[in-house]
Order: sequence, then C-alpha cells, then structure tokens
Amino acid sequence: MSFNVNRRVAIQQILAGAGTLASGIHSGGNSVAEDSGQVIATGDSKPHLAPFDTMMSDFVKTQRVPGASLAVSRNSHVVYARGFGLADREASRPVQSDSLFRLASISKPLTAVAVMQLVEQGKFSLDDRIFDLLPAADWLPKQHDERLRIVTVRHLLQHTAGWDRAKSFDPIGRAHDIARHANKPLPVDVSDVIRYTLTLPLDFDPGSRYAYYNVDYLLLGRLIELMTQEKYEHRVKQHVLASMGITRMQLGRAWKEDLARDEVRYYDSKQREAVAVCGSKLGSKVSQVYGGENFEAYEAHGGWIGSAVDLVRFISAFDHVHHPKLLKAETLHTMWARPTGLAGHEADGKPKEAYYACGWNVRPVGDKGDVNAWHNGLIAGTSTLLVRRHDGLNWAVLFNTESNPEGKTLLGLVDPLVHQAADAITNWP
Repeated sequence: MSFNVNRRVAIQQILAGAGTLASGIHSGGNSVAEDSGQVIATGDSKPHLAPFDTMMSDFVKTQRVPGASLAVSRNSHVVYARGFGLADREASRPVQSDSLFRLASISKPLTAVAVMQLVEQGKFSLDDRIFDLLPAADWLPKQHDERLRIVTVRHLLQHTAGWDRAKSFDPIGRAHDIARHANKPLPVDVSDVIRYTLTLPLDFDPGSRYAYYNVDYLLLGRLIELMTQEKYEHRVKQHVLASMGITRMQLGRAWKEDLARDEVRYYDSKQREAVAVCGSKLGSKVSQVYGGENFEAYEAHGGWIGSAVDLVRFISAFDHVHHPKLLKAETLHTMWARPTGLAGHEADGKPKEAYYACGWNVRPVGDKGDVNAWHNGLIAGTSTLLVRRHDGLNWAVLFNTESNPEGKTLLGLVDPLVHQAADAITNWP
C-alpha cells in the first residue's frame, strides 16, 4: 500500500517516490495551475519560513489537491505546522495544522518501534523464529509452506520473509476470498487476513531478498499483543506515542460517518466505486475510500490516523542518536542497519545506496554513520510522507487524495520540493 522508488532506477517498489529524500539532490517539477484562486492556509505564518508556504500553496493549486498539511521540526522542536486547502470540499472546511489524516504505511514505523522496544526488554530477539514465538499449532494451517517455520522477526521487519506481491498478490485486497476461507460473512478481521496468507506458498526463500509485503506487519502486531498481553493499539499509544506527548493518534475507521473528530474527508482521484467490504455500509455500493478497502483490518501495517505535527514529534524522538527518547542508541542503530545479502546489496555485492531496514527506508550519508530515514504511504484517498534528515530536520506532509488528475502520485511529486524549500531557508527559528 505504499509505493516508493529509488532515485536511480525503479529497482525496488518500496523506495518509490522517495529517491531525492535521502540524497540531498533535488529536482523541480512542472505543473499547470488549475485556476487563479487563492489556496486557503491555516496555522501560524512565519515570514522566515515562507518558502514552505509558497511551495505548499503552489503545489495544492497546481496539482489540484483538495487538502494537505505540512509540519517541520528542527533539532527536536516543531518550527512549522500549517494546513492548506480543504479538509472537506462539500462543507468548505479548511485543513487545520493539526487535522487528522489516514497515515497508510507510515503505520509501519510505529509498529517497528514497538517491536524494537520489546527486543530491548529481552522479550525475544530479532533472529527468533516467528512461529517459535507465535504458537505454530494455533497459526499455521495443516498444509503450509515449510519455509514459514524459518521466518524470523527480522525477516518480517525488513520485508524479507518470502512473500512478494509483485509475483503473487497482496492478500489485504482479497476480502471476499479471505471470508470464504474463514467460512464467515464479511467483514474479515486481522487474524482472518493472516490465516489466509499463511495458506499461500512463499515466493522466495526467507532472508534471500527484499519484497514489500503488508501482512508481514500484521504478524508483528500479533507478536506485540502476545508478548505484552495488551491490545496492539493500546500498546503503541502508551509505550510509543505517549512519551512524546502524542495523544490523538489512533486506528482509523472505514466509513465517512465513523471518522474521528477533526479527521479530513478523503477523495479518490480516480473516483472509483466498490461494494463495501467493511464499515457501516457493508455490502452497499460506496466510494473506494469509504469501505471499498478493508481499512479497519489494515491496523499494524496501515491503519493509523494522525496529524503532521504528531508525526514530526514521533520522528523527533530519534534526533539525538546517543540519547533517544524511545530506543537506546544501539537499538536505534540496529533498527536502521543495512540488511544482509540482496536486501541490502546489489548482485555484485556492492552496498545499495538505499535500502529497507526494520520499518524504515534508509539512505546512509557520509562515513560517520549518519543516515536519512523515511517512510511513505499510499491508499485510495491518501498520500503521506515522513522524513528524518541527518541534519536535524524532520517533516511530515499529508494529503487527502493519492494522485493528481494525471495519475501522478503526490508523494513522489512533493518530495524534492520540500527539500528545496528547506534548503532555501537560512534563518531558522
């Protein structure tokens, strides 16, 4: 559910759209204004940070985006937070600086940090086999790929467990098949999705290479619950978010009438319709963004909602590598470490310029161990981007649609522009 591209070539789907993020090499974009109207902006305007205002207003206008939010932190302090455009077109309600958006796959870093905290506590190691931790008798079907028994926690975090949606498919989009397998009516829940997935053959040997796969993180959510005896959402709220003063992030809901207070409305740029597979309109013809996807079972891989400010507060926890607030320095180093083999190296053994670590895309910078880390997310009606630069700058940019009218994904278009705006500022607060 996220699309990322390495800036050199589209060699890894997970690196899509984020190429210039971690490189420091920025490129401009060409676009045509939809009209000459002014874009509504909310939040405090700071003249010395005007490049962000100009960039976001121009982007929302030229890409014909309903609404967006940008927050920026520097050296752990939130220095910029503004909303642009409309949270709700029908009600003419503007996006606020703290409006809530679906985060899509930015949910994965939250799950990864919760897992790494448990590793720190000695609950298990990254190289423990997942079905030695989750009882195999309870989870693995009688007929299963035997290679599942060697899948480790690290494999799941790094998307090297053995499934490849490009070769087979992504089970999160197969709600009807999952329901038939579970012998139950819709909706299906997280456990149903996992149990169905475990009947599928692996596409490659665990650990041999990388392939982005959402269900990896649903399994990690079950591991968190088993090891803590807490519900996944509660655990993340209390042990990942609360220490950063984040109180409004939560798992989202599928149907428009069930959205959280202060949550934006979502607009599918393709205006797709579907029969609802979850939510209060189950079985009815709906917009893809409201029940057409099994959003309420996205959970640990893509189900969170939050604001751009929430996200930069979360990622600011890692600003001071030797005194981080959520993880010890050595754990943080492990979380961002280069995977072995083809997941972190080219076929000739040369280290890749960027790779997927434990819940993060990572690009090493220089020879002192610095890294840029990021994640993005993409589902119908949502495009999101969270960036940590090694120079103390972090930002989150959130949209309530996924693409422009020409079908170009917003996160890939906005990525280099945020870098350019940040690099144009010389007088930081």
